[in-house]
Amino acid sequence: MSDADRRNVQRFQLKLPLIVRWSGEDANAVNTESKDISSRGVYFFLPSTVEEGAPIEIVMTLPNEITMAGPVRVRCLGKVHRTQQHDGGKLGVVATIERYEFLRADEDSEKSS
Repeated sequence: MSDADRRNVQRFQLKLPLIVRWSGEDANAVNTESKDISSRGVYFFLPSTVEEGAPIEIVMTLPNEITMAGPVRVRCLGKVHRTQQHDGGKLGVVATIERYEFLRADEDSEKSS
């Protein structure tokens, strides 16, 4: 799918808390929040550098307003598609979602599939 096709996917301006983990030279895990979300990706900010193409894991809780069935925790696995440096030292990150799984309430978010 081209970048133009991806941009045609509806995006939702949702500020949801995220736990983001990535691998690479500056491997880390941070708490942050989304700027927007679509069915194919998430846009969020990180305080440090992450390489384009790096594998990434994002854990979020979708609120009742979205699920209509109570909060639902979701683990998304994907890759960093692109990054953009913003004023104030924040790094804007676009991550594509390649797969996801719903987490049970008792499941540890530290596990990876």
